[in-house]
Amino acid sequence: MSKTEKAKKPVKPVSGFYRFFRAVLYYPICLICNLRIRGRENEPTPEEGTYLVIAPHRTWADPIYLCAALRHWQPHFMAKQELFKIPLLRGLIRSLGAYPVNRGGADVGAIKRTIGMLKAGVCVGMFPQGHRYNKVDPRKTPIKTGAAMIALKAGVPVLPVYIKEKDNRHFPFCKKTLIIGKPITLEEMNYNPEAPGEYQRVAEYLFERLCELGD
Repeated sequence: MSKTEKAKKPVKPVSGFYRFFRAVLYYPICLICNLRIRGRENEPTPEEGTYLVIAPHRTWADPIYLCAALRHWQPHFMAKQELFKIPLLRGLIRSLGAYPVNRGGADVGAIKRTIGMLKAGVCVGMFPQGHRYNKVDPRKTPIKTGAAMIALKAGVPVLPVYIKEKDNRHFPFCKKTLIIGKPITLEEMNYNPEAPGEYQRVAEYLFERLCELGD
C-alpha cells in the first residue's frame, strides 16, 4: 500500500488504546466523580458522522467527564503545549487524543489542525468560554467565537453537553449530571457569510442552546 493510500484510510471513531483505557476507568470515574448521564440516545453514531462537542467549563476534569459521557466517539481536546514537554505525560495524553495549543495567543496552526481533524472524521471537544468559570452561571460568562467558527468551516454539527452541578459549583465528589442534547445542525445555525458578526451570533446561539439543557 502506498503512502497516499494509507493517508486516505478512514479514521476510526475510537482508537484501540482509548477503548481499553475507557473500559478500565469508566465505572471507577463515574463512581468516584458521582456522574449521572442523560440523553445518550442523542449522540451521533459513527455512521451518522463526526461532530464538534461543546460544554460549559468549570474544572480541568471536564474533558474526562465528556469522555465518560460519549460512547461512540473519542473526543480530542486541545491541551496547553507545556504539558507535552513532560516526557511521561506527553505520550499518554497524545494516545488519549490531546494535541498542543499555544494558549498565550491566537494559535492559527491549532485552529487549522482542528478544522482538518473534523473534516477527516475525528471528533473534537471544545469549551466556548475558553477559560474555567467555577461558581458562576454560564450565561453570565463571556464566550469566544472559536467553536462556532471551527464548526462552520469544518461543516459539522455541534453536540451540546451540559455539565449540571448544584449552584454551578464544582466539587469533585458531588453529584454531576451530564445532559447530552440533540445535535445542532448547520441548517439550524443559519450562517450567512455575507453578514457582519456572524461568528459571534452563531457562537451565542450555540451557547444558549447548550445552557438551555441545564434549565
